[in-house]
Amino acid sequence: MLEQLIAIEKQYDALTEKLADPALVADQKAFVEASKRLADLGPLVTLYREYKELEEQREKTEEMLGELDKNDELFELAELEKSEIEEKLTAIEEKLKDELTPKDPNDERNVVLEIRAGTGGDEATLFAAELFRMYSRYAEEKRWKVEIIQLSESGIKGIKEVSAIIEGKGAYSRLKYEAGVHRVQRVPETEASGRIHTSAVTVAVLPEAEDIEIEIDESELRIDRFCSSGPGGQGVNTTYSAVRLTHEPTGIVVSCQDERSQIKNKAKAMRVLKARLLEIENEKAASEQSAERRKMVGSGDRSEKIRTYNFPQSRVTDHRIGLTVHQLQDVLEGTLEPLIEPLATHFAAESRQQSVAD
Repeated sequence: MLEQLIAIEKQYDALTEKLADPALVADQKAFVEASKRLADLGPLVTLYREYKELEEQREKTEEMLGELDKNDELFELAELEKSEIEEKLTAIEEKLKDELTPKDPNDERNVVLEIRAGTGGDEATLFAAELFRMYSRYAEEKRWKVEIIQLSESGIKGIKEVSAIIEGKGAYSRLKYEAGVHRVQRVPETEASGRIHTSAVTVAVLPEAEDIEIEIDESELRIDRFCSSGPGGQGVNTTYSAVRLTHEPTGIVVSCQDERSQIKNKAKAMRVLKARLLEIENEKAASEQSAERRKMVGSGDRSEKIRTYNFPQSRVTDHRIGLTVHQLQDVLEGTLEPLIEPLATHFAAESRQQSVAD
């Protein structure tokens, strides 16, 4: 660990010197990347330097103990000081291990959230609407901003599909654990016999791309403008404010009709398109991530589940870590931390073990 920390401190000093070079400022992308890396390393380097200072203090205290007589009053004080220093060193060592655990570079980003009704017909669309409300409530609690990009509703107040951007510090770090197939078990209102039905909804969570990461050639875009549908009044429904972007090289299609302004709708759709293109780039860079994405979204089949919401038993079970909470209504109202925090702890521990193994 110490060799790794020495290397990181050298890298931090080199980056500090590099950022002072006027030539770097001219290269915006390189400057932003170097600044981010410096900011990421800062807390770790500060801890390591504090650790080194304490090590020096311990060495001096041990030298003093070696020179003092055990009956000397100062000997007891020096021993007490050494004990306090060692306690601090132990605490900092734990913090250093946590800081050295590989971090997801996307953790601080905004999120593109996509929810799609899977198997289960109308019941699946109703649950998709409940999940979107759940994430909206959670975002509200975190003081994050939710912007709907695309919404396709069913005729019974359900949602066939919805795309939204969630803006907020650390949004991806918490919501990334929600990606996958969510299964619901309950008796639908239309079920006269009282039989429990099982439906499924897929949730995809993508980190939003930054402008300097993804550049889109406008010549590769097909832009269609059309009248918005749904609620919004005469102004929305009769003007060509809705925008559909088709990225011809990849075939990705993104629509947005939430705003009255065509320009605003296009800007929102571009944010989603960039997030999807960033995902493709990440998949190319790591085939394992591509496999994880397929596993994450799946086909919407009931068997590909990460979590089950059982209404008769007021139970929510996360199958990845075998966690069950009997607070279904609280969860649906946006109280997600009892699920997210254990997931974050579990996957952080897995990442730390993998880092040690490597």
